[in-house]
Amino acid sequence: MKIIVDFDLCESNAICMAIAPDVFEVRDDDFLYILNENPDESERALIEECVHRCPKQAISIE
Repeated sequence: MKIIVDFDLCESNAICMAIAPDVFEVRDDDFLYILNENPDESERALIEECVHRCPKQAISIE
């Protein structure tokens, strides 16, 4: 699986980081960074939660 973030939509509100801190990080510059673009399949449930809870629907899985 590959994580896709539409950075034009992303507000860097860190909900995804709270759910999957090994995958997402909002840094001091207030931008979201993907720490692991291709996480292990064992993390799929967490990533799907990030997709569903993103208020701007900026995250998707490919």
